Order: sequence, then C-alpha cells, then structure tokens
Amino acid sequence: SNFPFIHVYRPLISYCARMQSAIDSIVLPLRRMHKRQFITQALNFGMIVASALMIWKSLMVYSGSESPIVVVLSGSMEPAFQRGDLLFLAQNEVAPFRVGEIIVFKIEGKDIPIVHRILEVHEKPNGDVDILTKGDNNSHHDHFGIYAQGQQWLSRKHVIGRVEGFLPYVGMMTILMNDYPQLKFALIFVLGLFVITNKEQ
Repeated sequence: SNFPFIHVYRPLISYCARMQSAIDSIVLPLRRMHKRQFITQALNFGMIVASALMIWKSLMVYSGSESPIVVVLSGSMEPAFQRGDLLFLAQNEVAPFRVGEIIVFKIEGKDIPIVHRILEVHEKPNGDVDILTKGDNNSHHDHFGIYAQGQQWLSRKHVIGRVEGFLPYVGMMTILMNDYPQLKFALIFVLGLFVITNKEQ
C-alpha cells in the first residue's frame, strides 16, 4: 500500500521481461553459431528461395502464363469463387475466347490482376478480339469502374490466363499479407531466422 506505483507498472515490467526473453531466444542461438555454420545455413536459405523461383518459372513455362497461380482478393466472383481461393491458370493463344469463360486480366495502371467472367466476345478479321467482362457478384459490367478511363473492351494483350482449376481458401495467407504488409515482412524474417538457426542434425 506504501508503493502503489509497483502495482501500476507490474504488468509493464512483466511484458518487458517476456520481450527480453523472446529477443534472447533469437539472438543467443546466433551468437553460439560458428561462422562456418552460419554461412552454411544462410546458403540453405538461399537454396530454398532459388528452388521456389525455379518452381515458379517451371509453372510459367508449363501453363504459358506469366502468372500461373493467382489468389482471389475480392468477392466480385461469388459464389463461384470466394476470397482466398487459389486459382490455376493456363494461357492458350490459339483457342478462341468463349462467353461464360472465366479469365484473369490486368488493366494498365493497375498492379492487381482481376478475375471475372466473359460477358461478350467480338472477333475481328485480323484475329484479335474485343472482350467484355463482368464479376458474377457485380451489378454492372467492367466498363463501369474496372477498365481504364476511355477503355471499353479487353484484348488478348490484357488476358494473362484462363482459369483451369482452383483450391478453396488456400490463399488466405496472401490476403492477410496484402491487408497487413507488416505481417509479410515478419513472416519472411521468422522463416529466414528459423532456417539459419536450425542446426543440422
């Protein structure tokens, strides 16, 4: 009762102690590692990253698409696709586009691909096409608010793939990292730290 500030700061002191313990659990293994072991583990992490890039490049070659896998980020295609669904794409420059087909396209000036259904297709004599799309859950087609200003149609150059299959909700982590960028950096940091500090058995 003579020292009331102790009761006020006790939770803060406890929190700081836990933080110090967490930092020690990260720093101490790094200090105990020999230089050669650290380099070996760092190379292992680099191999994991390189392998992931090789797998991605292989998927690009196999599918013919610059983005063979995309995650649904919005609810514009519900109920066909939900947020977090993982889509597998393929690109076929020869096969004609059909009404009702679901494609993924990019608009100039926008970084995020869009997944919508083909509403209209108009073939041109030179082999190109005019495509109009719409989200199943949207009230208007994409000429209103989706395409670039003054753009009325999509052409082949805008399409990065046709949806060939999907896995539900597998991409939710991507949505979390997109909504909270700090989570992405924290996850990369923790993964890299785990690989580096994990001693070979």
